[in-house]
Amino acid sequence: MKKYNVTVNGEPYVVEVEEIGGSAAHAAAPAPVVSAAAAAAPAAAPAPAKTAAPAAAGNGTPVPSPLPGTILKINVSVGQAVKAGDILLVLEAMKMENDISAPCDGTVSAINVSVGSTVQTGDVLVSL
Repeated sequence: MKKYNVTVNGEPYVVEVEEIGGSAAHAAAPAPVVSAAAAAAPAAAPAPAKTAAPAAAGNGTPVPSPLPGTILKINVSVGQAVKAGDILLVLEAMKMENDISAPCDGTVSAINVSVGSTVQTGDVLVSL
């Protein structure tokens, strides 16, 4: 198993790559929702890995956009209860559909985007 440092949207990650029969499997920790191409991008310079802060249990937890793109679909509504990992919306970026999931259990308190909206990295899409 080989370890690499990669930077995605300014965030450094340590990626372990294991060769299996001539193909490679990628695992990043911590891993935000990003496209496979962005996760496999080579690092400009080695950087220490960051540790993820524990996800807050609701109370206004923002769900930011991990990359710039266009909102294709919104799967939740204000007041809806969601569990960690539930798909909140679909973001199209670089001609790929990216599922944006809930980072923790909670209730949707605000939806800050609409279908067709263009968003930038870090824009708050939904609050739980």
